[in-house]
Amino acid sequence: MILSKRKHTSGKSKSATARNKAAASKGVHQNSDSPSIGQRASFFRRLLAMIYDTLVATAVGMCAAMVMIVTLIILFTNGVLDMQGYATPSDLIQGSVAYKLLIQMWVGLWIAGFFLWFWHRGGQTLGMRAWRLRIYSTVDAPMTWSRLLIRLVSSLCGLGTLFVLFDFKEKQSLQDRLAQTEVLKLSKEANDHKSW
Repeated sequence: MILSKRKHTSGKSKSATARNKAAASKGVHQNSDSPSIGQRASFFRRLLAMIYDTLVATAVGMCAAMVMIVTLIILFTNGVLDMQGYATPSDLIQGSVAYKLLIQMWVGLWIAGFFLWFWHRGGQTLGMRAWRLRIYSTVDAPMTWSRLLIRLVSSLCGLGTLFVLFDFKEKQSLQDRLAQTEVLKLSKEANDHKSW
């Protein structure tokens, strides 16, 4: 299921549309289908979700690294890969820039995949779900993998969220502005979904 987006119906009056635009400029999500969805999330709530997600992403990265290292050790031990004169596989892995880079890229792909998969499946990572936050599109366009990738890269490992502290009017982070998304605080009822 692709992330939800703001819905505009042709039957709305001009005054209702004006109210929605005014509310959107104040960071309030006006969607008649989702009355329990409210304002854009505060920096503090986003920070708590980021801390939670950092712990989960660290665990994902550790598991991914372990799988790659064990695979390399098996390949070295069975002679599939050359030991290059090193006594043990661990010495080779620690002494080789290429193998270190391979492991780091593998771990990075898994961590990026963690965020992208959860954002695409339900608009929430585990930390966002715990703190009742969800990503929505601010434009009438599907939430594609490329938009989510822009959001991930432009978050600058979380530093893009600092923009919320300076954007008093709209409470938008750098990644949300560039990917044309918004992070909204949900009610308990709206947070109870089975999109995963």
